[in-house]
Amino acid sequence: MIIHVVMFKFQNNIDEALITEAKEQIELLVDLVPRLQNIKAGINFAEEDRAMDMVLISHFENREDLDFYASHPEHLKVIEFIKTIAEYTKVVDYET
Repeated sequence: MIIHVVMFKFQNNIDEALITEAKEQIELLVDLVPRLQNIKAGINFAEEDRAMDMVLISHFENREDLDFYASHPEHLKVIEFIKTIAEYTKVVDYET
């Protein structure tokens, strides 16, 4: 199994409604992208300086399925939206 984790840091003073919209768009992908087994997103509540603003965790059967997801048009739409509100993102992909 492949675990795909993305952490988001949003632009300063971004409207919380946009962050909620990003979370909802991410979670809808499970119904839109074949081969995506599961996806969850969470909005951070920690106030530490090192904290990120949101995280997504998704599961795939194998690397080929992750590659399929990465280039899927529905996923690319979500990426384009997130680019308008994110300062930067970080990613970790690992196999279990």
